[in-house]
Amino acid sequence: MEKHRIFDTELEKLSRKVTQMCELVNQQVDNTLHALLNCDNVLANQIIENDVLVDKLDVKIDKLCQNIFALQQPVASDLRFILSSLKINNDLERTGDHAVSIAKRIEAIADYPDILEELGIPVVCEATTLLFKDVVSLVKSHNMVFSIDIFNNAAEIKEKCHEISEKILDEMMHKTEVIVVATNIMVIVNLIERIASYSTNIAESIVFVVEGKIVKHKKKFYDSLNETEEENTTETE
Repeated sequence: MEKHRIFDTELEKLSRKVTQMCELVNQQVDNTLHALLNCDNVLANQIIENDVLVDKLDVKIDKLCQNIFALQQPVASDLRFILSSLKINNDLERTGDHAVSIAKRIEAIADYPDILEELGIPVVCEATTLLFKDVVSLVKSHNMVFSIDIFNNAAEIKEKCHEISEKILDEMMHKTEVIVVATNIMVIVNLIERIASYSTNIAESIVFVVEGKIVKHKKKFYDSLNETEEENTTETE
């Protein structure tokens, strides 16, 4: 009985740590995109320095999951939660790495804010900021409404990133003098797209926890979630 109480306590601790990790990475992403749009090198350096906090928490969560497995054999629902926590933690750590990678390139494009505006980078940054706030809300609440928003908004961000990349390639072909700055912006856009992809991964992990379904690459499942949400909205009206 005592062992079971320790197990439950450790599960609660894991939930808190994953939420803490999500909030920390959300702050890194938010700061990075803010620094990018404002060409803020001081904030960019802070983001790079704070990556050590993300790495330390990443290790703590991994060790906590290992300790929980050592306590006793988890039942199905607990096992889903632990496995998903490991996956979410890994996706969050990678998202944090991408935020740092963006921050490291801000100085190289600091003299070209007009190009960022022309390419529509501010729109993508704002959408990504809102997207990751939904990720935090989903991790905290396990409310499937947030997962629907994440799937839809991440897809829109990826599409927009592809459009921007095509514009950049066109500029590089016609204006050789912008190749260096264009290359850095291209990398940044690709990193933003990856952040959107990791947001989708995290949403899929939460769906696995709540529904017990593996929905990776399953567009039909996303569509069914949208249809359910539309039906609920219609009934409410």
